[in-house]
Amino acid sequence: MKKMIMSTALIAAMGVPAFATQFITIGTGGVTGTYYPTGGAICRMMNKNRKTTGIRCSVESTGGSVYNVNTINANELDFGIAQSDTAYQAYNGEGKFKGKAIKGLRSVLAIYPELLAFVVTKSSGIKSLKDVKGKKLNIDIPGSGTRMTTDIVLEAFGIKHSDLALANELKSSEGPTMLKDNKIDGYFGVFGHPTANIKDASNSVDIDLVPIEGAPIDALVKKYSYYAKGVISGTFYKGVKHDTPSIGVKAVLVTKDSIDDKIVYTVAKTILDNFDEFKKLHPAYKTITKESLLDGLAVPQHPGAIKAFKEAGLLK
Repeated sequence: MKKMIMSTALIAAMGVPAFATQFITIGTGGVTGTYYPTGGAICRMMNKNRKTTGIRCSVESTGGSVYNVNTINANELDFGIAQSDTAYQAYNGEGKFKGKAIKGLRSVLAIYPELLAFVVTKSSGIKSLKDVKGKKLNIDIPGSGTRMTTDIVLEAFGIKHSDLALANELKSSEGPTMLKDNKIDGYFGVFGHPTANIKDASNSVDIDLVPIEGAPIDALVKKYSYYAKGVISGTFYKGVKHDTPSIGVKAVLVTKDSIDDKIVYTVAKTILDNFDEFKKLHPAYKTITKESLLDGLAVPQHPGAIKAFKEAGLLK
């Protein structure tokens, strides 16, 4: 059986643009996390508009931030989602990337905040970080992202581990059970919100979220480019009716400097042009704004993305 091969000229004569579609892949994370549906939301937006953009987008479930950055660097992914602190370390050759700086890494936009939550029982009487002295808290395991951010925040407020009655070092996933069993007064966790973790806690005990704000937080955001302020909505968790200001890292869409300016421009522009629709695609986007897409980028922005943000009047 002969294969039918159409020439480029014949395709053009039929009114179909030859080789018009460009394929891009976004690396995300595990299918149960927030990165995977976020990659899906971006691809849904791109694919819905592919007749005008000529770009077809697919999502890949991956090992997360570090994997995505390394795989983009190896030219095996076009885009990926990474924590802003991971991107910063990769670009500057720090942490897990010590001696292996990835200077070609570029940011496109910062999507949503992964904010530090300080979850306490209402009976603990903890209303602010000043109230933690003599309390039993879980501060997460050494080496985790939550622990790093928690220690930086506590230090900024002049709080030492020795000021606590107990500084427990278990994963934040153990927090809800420890609260329920009355073993701790509160725990810290960096999450994309809303999260099942805090929902579990609120279903078994009366919880509150403690605001993490003030001059020490302003100073941290100024000092560390990968940190950004954000708000945990008062609609997310049972018993917590107030919005809660906090600090955290951002889930950033990253790419490589060698990716075509036009492709990156089109991705950024599509999200900006359809922003209200994009915000509805996941609860984690509830509090984001077009302006917040530029907070916590931590590595240089790709020229294609800069062009899109300038056109939208968001960059000078």
